[in-house]
Amino acid sequence: MATRIANVTFDCDNAKSLAQFWAEALGYSLLDGANEQWAMLSGPTDTGPKLLFLKVPESKTAKNRVHLDLANPDLEGEVARLEGLGARRVRFLDEWDVQWWTMLDPEENEFCVAKET
Repeated sequence: MATRIANVTFDCDNAKSLAQFWAEALGYSLLDGANEQWAMLSGPTDTGPKLLFLKVPESKTAKNRVHLDLANPDLEGEVARLEGLGARRVRFLDEWDVQWWTMLDPEENEFCVAKET
């Protein structure tokens, strides 16, 4: 039997709050039992990995070594929507025939939003 990815885990300060941001950003569902210590999201079809949020005592001090890449045909519209949810733009890039924004979620975890072609 093959190994599968069960969760993508975010260390954070407030699990429920950060999970709510990502639920709105991705159209995922917040599973029952979420609180400041622990929260989990499930995708619309529940076939991919879940997103797990765990409170940790230390704050973020460096760039993420792993991050989520999102894609949307309306890059500027999606970036503006995510800003409305609490994300922040960091840098625009146009390389390798791809345009994308590097952004920060409300707890300053990096993620990217690319123009889907």
